[in-house]
Amino acid sequence: MVVFKNLDTCQAFEALKKIPAVVLHKSLDQKRISDWWIPHAAGFCYCYAFAPVDDSVIDWLEALTREQQLIEKYRILTEGAIMNTGEKRMVLHHLVRGRLGKPVIWNGQDMEVFYREEKHRFYDFAHKIREGEILGTTGKAFTQIVQIGIGGSDLGPRAASLALSRWAVAAGRARLRPWFISNVDPDDADYVLANIDLSESLFILVSKSGTTQETLANETIVRDRLQKAGLNPDKHMVAVTSTSSPLAHNPHYLDSFYIDDFIGGRYSTSSAVGGVIISIAYGPETFEEFLEGANEADRLAFEPSLRKNPVLMDALIGIYERNILGWPATAVLPYSESLSRFPAHLQQLDMESNGKSVNREGHPISYSTGPLVFGEPGTNGQHSFYQLLHQGSDIIPLQFIGFLRNQLSPDMISEGSSSRQKLLANLIAQILAFAIGKKDENPSKTFSGNRPSTLLLARELGPRQLGALYSHFENKVMFQGFVWNLNSFDQEGVQLGKILAKKALSSITKGESTDDELLDAFIASALRAVENNGD
Repeated sequence: MVVFKNLDTCQAFEALKKIPAVVLHKSLDQKRISDWWIPHAAGFCYCYAFAPVDDSVIDWLEALTREQQLIEKYRILTEGAIMNTGEKRMVLHHLVRGRLGKPVIWNGQDMEVFYREEKHRFYDFAHKIREGEILGTTGKAFTQIVQIGIGGSDLGPRAASLALSRWAVAAGRARLRPWFISNVDPDDADYVLANIDLSESLFILVSKSGTTQETLANETIVRDRLQKAGLNPDKHMVAVTSTSSPLAHNPHYLDSFYIDDFIGGRYSTSSAVGGVIISIAYGPETFEEFLEGANEADRLAFEPSLRKNPVLMDALIGIYERNILGWPATAVLPYSESLSRFPAHLQQLDMESNGKSVNREGHPISYSTGPLVFGEPGTNGQHSFYQLLHQGSDIIPLQFIGFLRNQLSPDMISEGSSSRQKLLANLIAQILAFAIGKKDENPSKTFSGNRPSTLLLARELGPRQLGALYSHFENKVMFQGFVWNLNSFDQEGVQLGKILAKKALSSITKGESTDDELLDAFIASALRAVENNGD
């Protein structure tokens, strides 16, 4: 029987509090650096030699995984248990990349079959677009594809599309150039529309509910621009939505592809939300490889031994850093320009999932939960916020991601080494510098060290590796949510602002007062302040 309980009721948690903190520069040696690696999916290796743990800590973290039944909870999630307790829903984003246990049946429907059929429907559509069998208003083939969405309909797919853009060119699979419109600020849509040929552009409207305010506002802008260009918007748009939304079976779209309420937005890149644009831009085979890499990582996550399970180790190290050492943030540092938008995706994935202060039954909890997540690619970050990471007053755990090869361009030799070699040298040097620090007579040049990190390293970044990365962090967030006894699959924290925005919009457009005196006062004073200070 699986039991859900708070972290502070666990015996292993109490034991972890009593273990002396690890001092990295005293713990590091050649054996630890050589041995503390775990093989991962798609050719990745996970290094935790520079994490703030020792064998005693790891033993108790493993005891915590058993006490909190993490593998069992993962198992029942993948087999259709109601894990989104707030909305009373299953959580099935793993299923879109392959069944991991017994079949999941809902209303008589095998959900794996539903997802697979939808996948093959958009694979077939993608093939027709790529081969010029479906054309725009003027009879031209599509050369640009634009996704209109926000939140999980934008961040994950955008990060993935960018990550694969150079790889797809090198592999000869790049056919349509992907673009994204997300912000309700009309300047976002205007920038994209001004830089594409509308007659050769296909738009994907992504909204599970079919009622997302920002997305529908941007669709209106796009349709208006298409009409003014003498084009029929209905011949330039497809929808990704749920079967119950207003967009479903709608004649104003070339086609509609379906997801459901069991796949949360931030977990949806593996579904049609990411699959349609990636399949059209880079080919269905590219998206299939992405799913295969993710599925391989999903399967490895069932390994019960902590020292053999890279994502479980990563998750439990994060728990130790957050709840025993008290560190409130973590930095994700990909040494890959192709992953420049990946930290933004992880911000939503982690902070929207585990940014909670009540447990899965709605009861307040007394311990810290999800950390602040931020990041930027190396080496850019080294010339930006690494100063604080090295010498700031707070210790911030670091998650490095690196690759040994370029995606596209051959290396150029400069000053005796290639750019890739310089990048790798910086990655290795930063990890060691953070850990061991440096003493100096000048306090401004002293580095205290003991700044921990982990590393995910692979030979190259392709669709399989990208799928494994998405799985790794999704499952890390899931395992941490289990430890904290959270519902990691709702996002009630974003709802209040939406409700107030609707009231504010009505007031701004109609000049009417709302039932909120403070909101009315704020709107009036904001508009008055700017008008009175105008030229």
